This record gives sequence, C-alpha cells and structure tokens, in this order.
Amino acid sequence: MSKTLVIAVLVTSVFGALSAEAAEWPEWRGPGGQGHASARNLPIQWSDSENVSWKTPLPGRGWSSPVVDGNQIWMTTALETKAKPEDAARRLKGNTGDQPLVLLEKVDLFAICLDRRTGKQLHYIPLLSEKEPQWAHELNSYASPTPVIESGRLYCHFGAFGTACVNTKNGAVLWTNSTLRIMHENGPGSSPILWRDFLIVHLDGSDTQSIVALDKRTGKVAWQTPRSGTMPENPQLRKSYATPAIVLVDGKEQVFSQGSDWLYGYDPADGRELWKLKYGNLGFSQSSRAVLGHGMMFLSTGFMKPEIHAVRYGGGKAPEHAWKYAKGAPTMSSPLLVGEELYFVSDSGGMLTCLDALTGQEHYRERLGGNYSSSPLHADGRIYLSNREGKTIVIDPGKQFKVLAENQLPGKIMASPVALDRSLFLRTDTALYRIETAARR
Repeated sequence: MSKTLVIAVLVTSVFGALSAEAAEWPEWRGPGGQGHASARNLPIQWSDSENVSWKTPLPGRGWSSPVVDGNQIWMTTALETKAKPEDAARRLKGNTGDQPLVLLEKVDLFAICLDRRTGKQLHYIPLLSEKEPQWAHELNSYASPTPVIESGRLYCHFGAFGTACVNTKNGAVLWTNSTLRIMHENGPGSSPILWRDFLIVHLDGSDTQSIVALDKRTGKVAWQTPRSGTMPENPQLRKSYATPAIVLVDGKEQVFSQGSDWLYGYDPADGRELWKLKYGNLGFSQSSRAVLGHGMMFLSTGFMKPEIHAVRYGGGKAPEHAWKYAKGAPTMSSPLLVGEELYFVSDSGGMLTCLDALTGQEHYRERLGGNYSSSPLHADGRIYLSNREGKTIVIDPGKQFKVLAENQLPGKIMASPVALDRSLFLRTDTALYRIETAARR
C-alpha cells in the first residue's frame, strides 16, 4: 500500500467515511482538514513566470484559502473603506491595547469563484456589508476564515460579521445570518466545518465565548453552547480563533473544540458538553488547526506562551495529556503530521521543528527564515511551507532536515496551499496562481 493511500485511509478512519458527493478540496487544509493531498507529479520549482499555468488578480483583501469543487475554485474577500483618522481615534478611545489595528468606515464581504482550468472569474457575489465594523489586527483580514463547499452549496463565515450560503450553480445567495455577535478584538479567524445538516463555528470573543451550530439549510441557530471552563479575568486572554474538528472516538463522532485555556468535547447533534481538558498553562488567541493521528490530537495552545500538546483520547477513557513541547510552537500556522513525525514552524523567524509524534522527542530544529501564517501541506511525498514574504520552501519529510527547493512569488502568502491533480494553487495577497510543471501540462 502506498504512503499516500495509507494517509487517506488514516484520515477516513479518524474522521469517519467521506461523503460520496464531497468536494475535492472542501475546507481549510483539504479533505479531513489535515493538510494532506493525494495530488501527484507536483512542481517543486516555480516563480512569478516559471511553471505558472495562470495567474488571476483578486479584488479586495482576504486570507481565506481556496476550496474547490469540480471546475470551481471559491474564496472570500473584503473590500475595505478606511476610516478617517479622526473617526479612528474616536472609536479607539479607551482601547488600551498596543496592537497594530485596522479601522474601517465600511467593509463589504464577497465570495469569488474562478474557473479551475483557465483562472477566469466566474462569480463575484456580494454577501454582507457593515458600517464601522469592529477593528482587526493588521496581520488579519476581514475575510480570513476559509469557506466550506459541498455539492451545490458554499458556506462563507465571517465571524461576528455574519455567515452566508451561496448556490454554487447560479451564484444566488440562499441565506445570511448576522445575529451572532462577539468582540473579536483582532478580527475573525475561525473557519467553519460541516457535520450532517449543521455548520459548526467557534465564537470566542473577549466578551462572550461559545460554539454554535447553524442549520445549513436555513442559517438558523440549531444549538449554541457557552464555554464552561474558568478563564482569566483579563478579557484579552479569553479570545480564540481556532477551528473545530469532527473526531471518531470509540465509534461515536464528537466535536473537538479548542477554546481559550481549554480543549472541549461536544456531541455534534445537540451541542452537549461531554468533557473538557485544561491546557495547564496560558492558552488563548489560537488560530491554527489541530491534527490527529495515533489516537492523539496535536494542537498549539496559542499566543504569548505557546506550547504543542499531544492529547490522547479513546479507549473508554477521558482525554488526557500525553506530552507537551514548549519551543517554537506556532500560534497561526498549523502543525502537520506525516507518519510518526510531527512538523510545525514558528510564526516569527521560521523555526521548523520535527518531533516524534508518539513521544514528543525532538528530531531536529532548523531555521527556514521568514514569518509564517500559512499552514504546511504534505503532497506528492513532500512538504510545502509558504511564508508572509511570498516564499515557499519545499522539504523532504523525515527525521533528517533536507530542503529540496525555495520558490519566490511577489506579495504575501497568508492562505494555505491547495494541491489537486498535478497542480498547486497558491493565494497571495493580490492573486491566485495555478502552478504546474510546464512539461507535464
């Protein structure tokens, strides 16, 4: 059995059977949300002109990753109308934080669809609009959560600014919901997931914290469960931007959900809390997505004092800590599990770490350089890591550090890469690229 097939079987066993009508790249980090692709014959070298099948400029500003169904590639974006300096000063009065913030007079939120073969724009759909929206961190955007796609429907989530459902066949907006309000402080970040007829999202603000399921057919709230774990008195330490996962535990599906300071388990059918586990240290402002394997979840606890934790679950026992690692843990980029090796790269300075996933023992720590928000991708027997300086470094998986190639595009890469067939799709802050080895087109 090939290594790629083994990974596909593992993802299916962890998350349950994949739908027969599932899109090829349905959500953030691909099928199962683990950062693995079955694509083959992918390029390892490119530039702005070399091995580029097409490049399509994108309007607005958004960090959401592409999702793909058939010939359609979908993303979200935000058109920003900057606030006047005097209005920005008025709205920031009383805010004692020292974060670099973006303040707008208005934000308009859109869904964009491109033709997979040609890169031609097929749809540009207005979804939601808000005057004087709450501020966002300058490293974030108002369209950072990645949408979810299934046959005929696209679900776009913008945190406190609302959620919308689009008919992907004709571009009609089927429903919107703008009733769920929280204070993000740094803008929206948590991506949605689908479970049966529910769209499940995190709403962890500085003011209130909960997990919510919307009926995907109507957009109405099906259930909402407040976070029950005790958190710090400082509201700034209560916010989170993590993405939940559906996990098969002892034959039953659960929602594994990272909130501030606590990992929770919920029944996806009704939102009932099943268990919670305290990180044991400060944990907030996570925006990475956990990965699973070997009966464990591997997660980053978040900002300021980030750690990588391995949490063991199943076997009729409550989840418990297996091991933790406290050097170079990311807060934005997600970890990647390949076989028995766990990889992650620090936000600043690009320190790449490879651990034994079973024990937490360090295999290596090597500096890539650069700053990372994008999550790594494993495809075609290689690992692709893209940074905010527009560089993608390709490495060989394994216990020994080996760089295969370094590739530069203009602009920033904040979104995570997508790999389908023999093509890579990379979103920068200004364009979407389809990258493919010229000799194999």
